[in-house]
Amino acid sequence: MKKLLFVMLLPFLLTIIQGCQTEMKEAELIPRKVLFDNPDKAALRISPDGKHISYLAPVNGVLNVWVAPKDNPGQAIAVTNDTLRGIRIYFWAYTNDHILYLQDLGGDENWQLHAVNISTKEDKNLTPFEDIKGPDGKPVTLPSGKVLRPTTQIQEVSYKFPEEIIIGLNTRNPQYHDLYRTNILTGQMTIFQQNDQFMSFSTDDNYIIRFAMKMTPDGGNEIFTPDEQGGWNSFDKIQMEDMMTTAPVGFDKSGNTLYMIDSRGRNTAALFSQDLETGEKNLIYENPKADVSGILMHPVERTVEAVASNYERVEWTILDESVKSDINYLKTLEDAEVNVGSRTLDDNYWAVAFTVDNGPVKYYLYDRQNKKATFLFTNRSSLEKYTLSYMTPVIIKSRDGLDLVSYLSLPIWKDPKNSGKPKDPLPMVLLVHGGPWARDGWGYNSLHQWLTNRGYAVLSVNFRGSTGFGKDFINAGNMQWGKKMHDDLIDAVNWAVDEGIAQKDKIAIMGGSYGGYATLAGLTLTPDVFACGVDIVGPSNIITLLNTIPPYWAPIIEMFTTRVGDHRTEEGRALLESVSPLTHVDSIRKPLLIGQGANDPRVTQAESDQIVTAMQEKNIPVTYVLYPDEGHGFARPENNLSFFAVTDLFLAKHLGGRSEPIVDDFKGSSIQIPSGADQIETLSEALESIQ
Repeated sequence: MKKLLFVMLLPFLLTIIQGCQTEMKEAELIPRKVLFDNPDKAALRISPDGKHISYLAPVNGVLNVWVAPKDNPGQAIAVTNDTLRGIRIYFWAYTNDHILYLQDLGGDENWQLHAVNISTKEDKNLTPFEDIKGPDGKPVTLPSGKVLRPTTQIQEVSYKFPEEIIIGLNTRNPQYHDLYRTNILTGQMTIFQQNDQFMSFSTDDNYIIRFAMKMTPDGGNEIFTPDEQGGWNSFDKIQMEDMMTTAPVGFDKSGNTLYMIDSRGRNTAALFSQDLETGEKNLIYENPKADVSGILMHPVERTVEAVASNYERVEWTILDESVKSDINYLKTLEDAEVNVGSRTLDDNYWAVAFTVDNGPVKYYLYDRQNKKATFLFTNRSSLEKYTLSYMTPVIIKSRDGLDLVSYLSLPIWKDPKNSGKPKDPLPMVLLVHGGPWARDGWGYNSLHQWLTNRGYAVLSVNFRGSTGFGKDFINAGNMQWGKKMHDDLIDAVNWAVDEGIAQKDKIAIMGGSYGGYATLAGLTLTPDVFACGVDIVGPSNIITLLNTIPPYWAPIIEMFTTRVGDHRTEEGRALLESVSPLTHVDSIRKPLLIGQGANDPRVTQAESDQIVTAMQEKNIPVTYVLYPDEGHGFARPENNLSFFAVTDLFLAKHLGGRSEPIVDDFKGSSIQIPSGADQIETLSEALESIQ
């Protein structure tokens, strides 16, 4: 009987054993190049007349714009010829014969606008200005000694004026952008609004200025309308608590209806329409848990067809029956989030991207008349051979009761069923987003995939101050850098430990910009929590950070002084000093890796230099990686690859995960390591190989 029972149970037991073996087998190591090199193809667009498609793809290792006939994508040719940084911001002109793109110099964010003829490939720099002249006629210089270059803003592009666009330029006054009508064929620029007071403007399809916005001393926003005599009348006032969640977003075809995202009198930002003649307001869409995050609007009629909000994931609500069948059809193609990237003027064709958490982005061209979508390409085809990790939304309670929408990824061999919990606690990386007025979201994330593939749990947290969850959540972060904002991150770490996800003594903190600050704060304000930290372009002293913001950020300085702290007052400086990592550098007891771009206009090189110097003076080890041709983050894939190669070894040393050895990861990179190369094994040898 026992033998018979064993025979009967044998298949079941084998299944369990095989399942356990599957869970225990580590996934294949994914090369960093697969994750961090240029995408194969990305950013699909369709020309307004529907005759051509375009996308970004490498030419000799540098991202450029490619164009192909819509009906023959295989005939694509590169129409731009960037040879250094790669193009990342581009769009079609309504001539249908030109691509417009923005490019800066070495990451300085002083953008110049280019127009490229897709037939001749003639590239015309429409804003080739190299410096801003002061009252004395001499170039204006920054505190670093670098010459201040102007930056171009795209104000309006309208199908009614195919050969002209509206741009903003701060060539006359570095703090404010004048508006110019610019002919993309000739390059002729005509100023039509001089500006010495407004942070931004709202214009319509007729190239008429409808509103001008000025920040108030208390951190709010006052909206003005032209009085037709060269002056301005106050139209509306937005208080500080609503400033980040309330703004005009466009007009209908008649120009008499204003669309506005508005949080006044409520928590989450909803979409309203307002009759500009009667003043009557109507609620179009609201989500009690999340702000409006996207609007699908007809390219000519300017009717709102669908609205998106994002609590845990992006959700589209259809408002116009004319697109209901289209959206429903697209949802059947992929189990993914759908994003309509561009549309033809006749609205017959859409360029659509599908995003998942465990695979590359898929791009389709959708023919509305025939209800047929044609798959074109994925952005990283080499990912398709690997089994990638899932990203699971989780809600973590802060110590004072806030819901922190967070995202957890685990090594696929530790959680093949996507349960959100490993069998045993893992080393973990707390990955902190920048901003801080931004947010983490669901979807493919190269950092999550890389780190989970190395054996780490990865947790991204939307801490108070993050956007998208209503104004109360944003405002809960006011004056809380290094305080309650940091408490939220610590609460998330404690949650991960209590849930059996993270090993308490093997948790790293890593992030860029504000995430870099959070890393430095983690190692100074809570020095016993983290095993190590990776800071990318993070500020070390908030006072010096605010004293060196770009001149064109001056019109929004009150946003910082009312939400971070006022560096202009004694009381404000005392607050900022108390939460600045540089103040507490003595407390650093855990290994630190710092990455910095020398041309960063937001968080200048001095922010990293000063904390590295302070650590050296106190004989505290630190590894400092510097890129002379980068800014606020690393755009060139060669630099990305080199930095994450260093980080790979750094985390493996201090957390014990897997790593890929450095082979040719430094090839073509401008990497410099002024300090601490000896702290990471094989790093000095890798540097010598490129010198």
